[in-house]
Amino acid sequence: MTGPAAYHPVACGPSALLLEVADAVTALALAEHLRVTVDATDVVPGARTVLVDGAAPAALGAALSRWDPAVDPPDGPLVEVPVVYDGADLASVAELWGCTTREVVERHTSLALVSAFCGFAPGFAYLSGLPEEWAVPRLDSPRTRVPAGSVALAGTWSAVYPTASPGGWRLLGRTDLTLWDHRRTPPALLAPGTRVVFREAR
Repeated sequence: MTGPAAYHPVACGPSALLLEVADAVTALALAEHLRVTVDATDVVPGARTVLVDGAAPAALGAALSRWDPAVDPPDGPLVEVPVVYDGADLASVAELWGCTTREVVERHTSLALVSAFCGFAPGFAYLSGLPEEWAVPRLDSPRTRVPAGSVALAGTWSAVYPTASPGGWRLLGRTDLTLWDHRRTPPALLAPGTRVVFREAR
């Protein structure tokens, strides 16, 4: 990491720079800072990186020099996700957490999550904010098909599958929200920076 800025730059091709940081929260904060302070073709946060493409080196350097990692990014839009908690792995998550399935629902709906980045599939948002002590392992054998709208956990991440796909995350339930729509701006409902709360659908 570089001095107080806490990033490590790595050149990526002729016009991009990969900035390695400590964690997803820092990556999101840096990405939000760069989006408003530098003219770039794209700024893409990851779990511990920010990819900046098409920015003039001098302008990017100046923007990085002004970044204070101690300053939180502004709050993004809030999305409430209604969930029917009937997932195939609800009982196994309860066992891992040492609680009842009812308590799993209560814990999950109590969280204030943030979309840190999107990956794996279009609109698949990695939602940060799950406490370390609630981290759960992925399935030993991934499912060949997880339905669209499935609400799931893996590690310290929560997510909603935007489309049907294979997957090894533990399924808590399902939502009817459309997570990805190419006609929408932005197409991803849970774009990076979006605040997310889950609520139980009655």
